[in-house]
Amino acid sequence: MLGAPATTLAIVTAAIVSLGAMPARAQDASPWQKEAHAATRLLAGAAHKTDAATVLRAGIEIRLDSGWRTYWRYPGDSGAPPTFDFAGSQNVQSAQVEFPAPERFPDGAGGQSIGYAGDVILPVRVIPADATRPVALHVKIDYEACGTLCVPTKAALDLMLTGQSADETALQRAEQRVPKRAALGAGAGSTLAILSVHREQGAAHERVTVDVAAPPGATVELFAEGPTPEWALPLPEPIRPAQGPTRQFTFDLDGLPPGAQAKGATLTLTAVSGEDAIEVPDHLD
Repeated sequence: MLGAPATTLAIVTAAIVSLGAMPARAQDASPWQKEAHAATRLLAGAAHKTDAATVLRAGIEIRLDSGWRTYWRYPGDSGAPPTFDFAGSQNVQSAQVEFPAPERFPDGAGGQSIGYAGDVILPVRVIPADATRPVALHVKIDYEACGTLCVPTKAALDLMLTGQSADETALQRAEQRVPKRAALGAGAGSTLAILSVHREQGAAHERVTVDVAAPPGATVELFAEGPTPEWALPLPEPIRPAQGPTRQFTFDLDGLPPGAQAKGATLTLTAVSGEDAIEVPDHLD
C-alpha cells in the first residue's frame, strides 16, 4: 500500500490482526468419517437450561449400509455394545450418551440381538464446565457394524459446540425416541405401561413374568437388563398372543455372573410400542 498514510496502515493492520484472532465459524456437524459399511459424525445442537445446569445438545449419528446393523447398549444374545471416550474434550464437565428405542433382529446364529438399522442418532447431553464458553467436543467410538458378519469399527470425531445449530430438530426427534423413565404401573389404562413383575420357579432357572399394557392391536417389544453389564439375560418372549390391552412376557433368570443373586437385584425393563418407549427399574423381591 505504497504512499498510504500511517493512520490507514494502522487501521488495516489492526483489522488483519483482529480477523486472524477470530475462531473459525462453528459447524452444525463434523465431516462424515467413513468406515467399512458405516459412517459416523457429530451433530451440534442448541443450549437449554435445567434447574441444575446449562446443557448443550449434541448427537452421534451412525449411518449403516443397507442390510447392516449396530448394537444397543445391551446387545442381546450376541454382539458388543458401543463404547464412547470423551477424553480430550475441552470445557466439558460431563457428556452422557442416550440410546433411542431399539429393535430386535436375528443374529445369524439362531439367537436374537438388539440394535439399530439404517440411520440412528444417539443424543449426547453435554454439561460445560463454563457455560459462557464454547465446548470443543472430542469422542472416540468403538462399535460393531454387522451384516452376514460383524466388523469392529472405530471413529474419532471433533466438533465445536456453541449452543446454536440448524440440526436442533433432528436431535429433538432423537431425544423423543429415548425411552422415558417411568415407575412400575405408571400410565396404566391409557398408555404404554409395565404393570407388574413376578419372580417364580422355573424348570432349570427361576423365571420372571412381566405384564405390559399397550393399546389394543399395537406391537410391543420388551427388553431386560441386569444391574451390571456382566448380566446376560435372555430376551423376554411373549407367553401367548395378545388378548386385549395386556401382554405377558417371560424370561429365565439365566446368564447371571458368578456369585450374583437374582433376589434383591434391580432389573431395567424397556418396553417399546410404535413411537412410545418407557424404561422401568424393578427391584426383584
